[in-house]
Amino acid sequence: MKLLALSDLHGDYSHIEAIRNKAGIFDAVLIAGDITNFGPDEHALELLKMFREPVLAVPGNCDNPSILKLLDENAINLHNSLHTFGGLTFIGLGGSNPTPFNTPFELSEKKIGEYIGKLLMGLKGRVILLSHAPPRNTTDKLPHGNAGSEALARYLGRFDLIVCGHIHEARGSVRVNGTLVVNPGVASKGQAALITVDREINIEFIGT
Repeated sequence: MKLLALSDLHGDYSHIEAIRNKAGIFDAVLIAGDITNFGPDEHALELLKMFREPVLAVPGNCDNPSILKLLDENAINLHNSLHTFGGLTFIGLGGSNPTPFNTPFELSEKKIGEYIGKLLMGLKGRVILLSHAPPRNTTDKLPHGNAGSEALARYLGRFDLIVCGHIHEARGSVRVNGTLVVNPGVASKGQAALITVDREINIEFIGT
């Protein structure tokens, strides 16, 4: 299965057509949050209409929580939910762990742990997490330290793949405890990733 991974669009969809052209054929789109730049929710429809493929999405901390209703109606909303597609189980977590900026969609570490723990209960087979926030000490490094979620870090090893964003400076991938963590980059700057899930998981970072 080939997945186009996007994150941190912040309401700027001007690179999406070029990203699509570079990506070629893919089976589904993963959108790891910050779809808008503090709203309006309806602006996300412009992005969703650019894809004929299934779109699995979670909001980011710069999206209003009210965007969840729009995603329910126009995409596959993975926030605190799961969806089986192509023999893979996808679960999702929108928003982020607390930030210093009091952004619209933030969750306590306790709540993040509760959500993920319940979603993983009884799951078998290959599981992919679509999360706006990265786990701590993965793709979350900033000049002043690491800003990822401690609660998510406790579940490294329970996922085959985590696709996340949030930290603009941390595009790339890292494998921890058998879990591959991928930050596809900032889509508002023309960055994305193609992820092929077969026996192994391969990543191709693309840019416009």
